[in-house]
Amino acid sequence: MKRNNTLYLAICFLLICSGSQAKGDLTHRVDTRVGTAASTTKTAGKFGKSSEEYGQTLPAVLAPNGMNFWTPQTQDTERKCVAPYYYKDTLIQGFRNSHWIVGGCTQDYGSMTLMTTTGNLKCLPQERGDTFSHDEEIATPSYYAVRLKNYAVKAEMTGTSRSAIFRFTYSKGGDAYLIVNPNSDEGEGYIEIDAERKEIRGYNPVHRIYQGWGEPAGFSGYFVVRFTKEIASYGVYQGNEVFEGRKSIGKKINIGAYIHFKVGKGEEIVAKSASSFASLEGAKQNLEAEIPDWNFDRVKKELTGVWEKRFSTVEVETPDEAKKDQFYGALYRSSFLPRTMNDVDGSYPSFAKGTPIRKTLKGNYYDDFSMWDTYRALHPLLNILYPQQASQMMQSLVNKYEQGGWLPIFPCWNSYTAAMIGDHCISVLGDAYIKGIGGFDIEKAYEGMRKNAFESPTDPDDYKNGMGRRALASYLKYGYIPLEDSVPDAFHTKEQVSRTLEYAYDDYVLAQVAQKLGKTSDYEVLMRRAHNYANVIDPSTGYAQGRYADGRFLKANNAFQFASFITEGAPCHYTWYAPQDISGLAKCMGGRDPFSSKLDSMFTEGRYWHGNEPCHQVAYLFNYVGQPWKTQQYVRHIMLSEYQNTPGGLSGNDDAGQMSAWYVFAAMGFYPVCPGTSDYLLASPIFKRLTLHLENGKTFTLKAQNASEENIYIQSVTKNGQSYEKNYISHSDILSGSSFEFIMGKEPNTQWGTALNACPSSITK
Repeated sequence: MKRNNTLYLAICFLLICSGSQAKGDLTHRVDTRVGTAASTTKTAGKFGKSSEEYGQTLPAVLAPNGMNFWTPQTQDTERKCVAPYYYKDTLIQGFRNSHWIVGGCTQDYGSMTLMTTTGNLKCLPQERGDTFSHDEEIATPSYYAVRLKNYAVKAEMTGTSRSAIFRFTYSKGGDAYLIVNPNSDEGEGYIEIDAERKEIRGYNPVHRIYQGWGEPAGFSGYFVVRFTKEIASYGVYQGNEVFEGRKSIGKKINIGAYIHFKVGKGEEIVAKSASSFASLEGAKQNLEAEIPDWNFDRVKKELTGVWEKRFSTVEVETPDEAKKDQFYGALYRSSFLPRTMNDVDGSYPSFAKGTPIRKTLKGNYYDDFSMWDTYRALHPLLNILYPQQASQMMQSLVNKYEQGGWLPIFPCWNSYTAAMIGDHCISVLGDAYIKGIGGFDIEKAYEGMRKNAFESPTDPDDYKNGMGRRALASYLKYGYIPLEDSVPDAFHTKEQVSRTLEYAYDDYVLAQVAQKLGKTSDYEVLMRRAHNYANVIDPSTGYAQGRYADGRFLKANNAFQFASFITEGAPCHYTWYAPQDISGLAKCMGGRDPFSSKLDSMFTEGRYWHGNEPCHQVAYLFNYVGQPWKTQQYVRHIMLSEYQNTPGGLSGNDDAGQMSAWYVFAAMGFYPVCPGTSDYLLASPIFKRLTLHLENGKTFTLKAQNASEENIYIQSVTKNGQSYEKNYISHSDILSGSSFEFIMGKEPNTQWGTALNACPSSITK
């Protein structure tokens, strides 16, 4: 797809459908379909290929981190690893209030879908789907529109966090239908029609995966749909069997409800919908509070305003308009998760049980923390740009600890899971606290973090259900997790070396929190444990390696192969995972020269794999060995080869926005290699000028003179007008409103940023 042609067609269709937009509108720079097609990126490494997989994103209308992602539907299921929409599909089946954990191989839950049709009644999504053209599709964060070809209907959608409003314009007069179905693959949903109130309502029970074995999560997705059109007839269906005049149906597969009405040529019908995780009454209250009238254009304008405010936090100046589009698209995809779980009155289901229904005391309660992915860049990005929202997310994690008894590892579906490895709620909470994010109970948070780091559940059922660190007993006994411990009570079994490395990092972050809170004895113990990464680096090879309980390393030439003791990668990927102690890691490899040689080989030998998270900090590590120009070179290479502003423009799953957050940081010119510290490693800013309008009222500015695709190397830097030789900046530099100015050039400057103290933990010979 050629971006310019598609953009031109989209603008034309937008003008026809909804009136012109203000010049300079950031929201309508974003094509929300990026990541919905098979990858077309230029990945050339040995661990990724050009059409590897899908970004698993959605072309959704949503409020940032809202409850519902209102999306067109081309796939009818809540099955694992099947997103509601793919660019390759040719039929629109309806419009869904999705709770898809965007960008991952997980599952949707508690959703419902509505669709309008004309002519003869067709109920099942696979049968009622209508053809459409991407050239007649508009997909922005605040407005979606598509022309349903055979039904001769223009469908438009906009919304709020919990509610949406739809406008259907019928080009032909005759019979029309509104069909609604709960998307319960288990056949446990329910739906009913209230013809007098012109309302359809129901629920779809939520189930868990990833250490949940498909068991009920203890709550449902409740929904309500309202309309104004007079009804000619109505009914429900189950499969291909239609029950005209019947008002309800439930506890069966493939069920739904429909209303039938007559339309005139050119007639507009408006419907609106809302959902709740607490109750049907909550769904109604959400709709009445968020969309009390039937004014489609008002809701659209207000949601556009929400996104404009979101995007305007980061102001960029560049002559390259395509780069600007791509940047704000990445910021959009960094705004899905975690999601709001509570109703407008604060009601939400208890964590890990569903009952009782609770109420937030302040702000929103959030869930769906894809923590193994997002602790790296997404949450650090929120801490800079949207700290008030980040604070509420941190308190939500504390609430989960208080309600469930353990700080979760990977909290999704408002439940415990052991989906991935590590203990990265510690990283996220610790990073927020170290960077001065307030408004959450840090003492209670520390209590939960410490419990995870020092204790295991006494009830085996709790442990099997996802509570506590996997294999903590082995980790504490040996200082690493030996190969003999297969970690059976986990969704990902084994992966012992990766777990060891990630626990050592989490222990380091927790140590920083302990030190700041004055808990000296904990700090000392945790700092010793933070060096456990060294226990799984084989000194004979300098690469991560499996290790037995008696201390022997596995004897195998496996550094560049997938291994059972490594998570989603090879030992060469995880070898670099000691962000808390890069200089110590180099010593394990034999010093600076072997470290540099191995680091070079990640790129010269095609071993770098950007499509999965364990490599995301690797390109920035050249800063530690006095070679910052290589970081500048390789980060730019990754941006060009792994990202495109097209439907196939992501080289792997976006993983709740982590891939996109990485791009946002890379474009800005700095990256949090070690969340839990205050440092950001510099790379190569792409914009002529970047301005962050911070919530504290300060303005952070980064200018990059001569920045272009050719001028990728830093020649010199000044901070507040003074020469600056460090290859990192601090969080305080940002919060204080500092002004940095970079001079960029075509050739590396091998003198700038290379001094021994230019980078934290710089590696000596």
